[in-house]
Amino acid sequence: QVQLVESGGGLVQAVGSLRLSCAASVSIASFIAIGWYRVEPGTQRELVARITESGRTFYPDSVKGRFTISSNYAKNMLYLQMDNLSPEEAAEYSCSGGRCSGWVCQSSSWGQGTRVTVSS
Repeated sequence: QVQLVESGGGLVQAVGSLRLSCAASVSIASFIAIGWYRVEPGTQRELVARITESGRTFYPDSVKGRFTISSNYAKNMLYLQMDNLSPEEAAEYSCSGGRCSGWVCQSSSWGQGTRVTVSS
């Protein structure tokens, strides 16, 4: 089973920035797609950034222009740079992705995530 461990969360002031890290037990390049998700109190888990094996990225309108997903293949690391954060974006952030071998694909399981708190 692929292991993904998130870190980098913490307390940040409104309009401040934070960089999250996701350490993988396998090469980031082996994921057909991998992304960052967040769960806020009383809400459903939502995708905030995704990158495909081709390097194509996707961001929902709510974070576009402020969040940037990137990776370091040599270190098996995935990152999420978050700029201009607002208190409404305080949540538990997690990384998850899928790996394929031929036509068979499997998704990674959810880890503990990393908590992000944004003060006003």
